[in-house]
Amino acid sequence: MLWTTRHIKGIMLLSGVLTCTMLYAAIAPQAALSSQFGSSLQGPVAEVVVRSWAVLITLVGGMLLYGAYHPAQRPLVLAVAGTSKLAFVSLVLTQGGALLQHQAGIAVAVDSLFVLLYAGYFAGRANQVKLANVASSRST
Repeated sequence: MLWTTRHIKGIMLLSGVLTCTMLYAAIAPQAALSSQFGSSLQGPVAEVVVRSWAVLITLVGGMLLYGAYHPAQRPLVLAVAGTSKLAFVSLVLTQGGALLQHQAGIAVAVDSLFVLLYAGYFAGRANQVKLANVASSRST
């Protein structure tokens, strides 16, 4: 069994708490954008979009916290969170190195690590199913 499969609850709790910190961007969107990306957007549409983005990210964090305590929901939660984090990493990296000089660079590194840990969970889970099927076929 992979380490990530045994420790997925703790991984999800840590990831969920860190992801929920984006609630800050819903409360103070300009300050969050400035610290995260080194620039900000202006106007009422920017306020709505950034606040909405922050709430959606915070909801993913909440899902991770929920999934940590509900094993049956973990695959869906990890697939959604992993896809979201992978999309963010990809979008930031397509902009070149300028964004990596701010807190977005830290977020890219941390989110990349969590995506790898989530993938490790899925690999370990698939291995467990495979071993269970082999054991089941041997007993019959």
